[in-house]
Amino acid sequence: MKDHLGRPLVAVTGIGIVTPLGWGREESWAALKAGKSGISRIRRFAVDKLRTTIAGTVELPEEAEGAPPVSAAVRVERMAEAAVTEALAQAKLGTAGAFPGPLMLGMPPVELEWPQRFELARQANGSGAYPAITQVATGRRDIYETFMFGGVGERLAARFGTTGAPIALTTACATGASAIQMAVEAIQRGESDAAIALGTDGSVQPEAVIRFSLLSALTARNDAPEKASRPFEKSRDGFVMSEGAAALILESLEHATARGAEVLGIIAGCGERADSFHRTRSNPDGHAIIGAMRNAITDAGLEPADIGYVNAHGTSTPENDKMETLGMRAVFGDAPPPISSNKSMIGHTLSAAGALEAAFSLLTIRDQVLPPTINHDEPDPTVMLDVVPNVARPVSGLKHVLSNSFGFGGQNVCLVVSAAP
Repeated sequence: MKDHLGRPLVAVTGIGIVTPLGWGREESWAALKAGKSGISRIRRFAVDKLRTTIAGTVELPEEAEGAPPVSAAVRVERMAEAAVTEALAQAKLGTAGAFPGPLMLGMPPVELEWPQRFELARQANGSGAYPAITQVATGRRDIYETFMFGGVGERLAARFGTTGAPIALTTACATGASAIQMAVEAIQRGESDAAIALGTDGSVQPEAVIRFSLLSALTARNDAPEKASRPFEKSRDGFVMSEGAAALILESLEHATARGAEVLGIIAGCGERADSFHRTRSNPDGHAIIGAMRNAITDAGLEPADIGYVNAHGTSTPENDKMETLGMRAVFGDAPPPISSNKSMIGHTLSAAGALEAAFSLLTIRDQVLPPTINHDEPDPTVMLDVVPNVARPVSGLKHVLSNSFGFGGQNVCLVVSAAP
């Protein structure tokens, strides 16, 4: 039960998913296969003066019936709890409050949001400067604990009883894939027989939407939200910000087999490359994207021809889709495998994207169905790829999927997900 390098094979025994399409693995996956969009007009705050007024949002039960929205940090934690709970129920590993392995948490940076800043500014006689609001916030344990980056991981670790110190990380759009990579490597090194890998993001709040809009990264197709995300399509003009979470229960294959667990698939390879070219853009020569893809395939002990499908990063921005096309052609040559973008339906879930797309890749292999890239009305002639346009495609014999995650700042992580042996 070792791989080609003599490392333990890493099995997936549980999957938990939260997306704008639904709370739960099967609900989200069924909607994705059906080509349903989860994008809608933002309702949790006023958007009348904003350039972009749409997103893929996940509302919490306590926000029903006009209740005020919770902070992004709270939303991140609630979705993470739901995803891990669902994954553990499927894996049947450990007992309530006692998981036999560490937590690797990918999440967004969190900071004070406008409601808290306004409250503290009022207490500081109208000053919103950081020194003033910091002074009046002294003793506010609720604010400190809610917005402390490591606090989310600590509370989740206590909730599920994971071992060791939880690792919380953020590597931009590659965050969820980075969390999986860290968990895989911990098992391969023999540090643990099992781990929880988790990506979660709930950042649809005014300041985040404005910041991304100022970067000219977001689409402004507000009139038809379900048509706004258009990866690889000629008229694409930006991504749709979104929310969600995915958790994978990972074990060494030997450990999973010994306890009679159902093996859902294998994380066969991880590839990482960074280019340090720009704070948001990747290097136009694509060397880091190409390197990450090749590294993942090599790490899995495979050749490019073994990959039967690619779950695209596919953000719907002109530059990203161009770069991913370049990478695909460089790695796979003139006959690349089919590729499609989950983001056409659920939007860009940012820190959760890499974990969600790895989870959907596992389900793609399970059901032997390639999810579509919806809104592909007019092909871009420069995108010479089979993007599985608009309708899901049944396949047979699919064993290996490459899942791409390309982040701001040139942070790139690719995963090879394979069928259970």
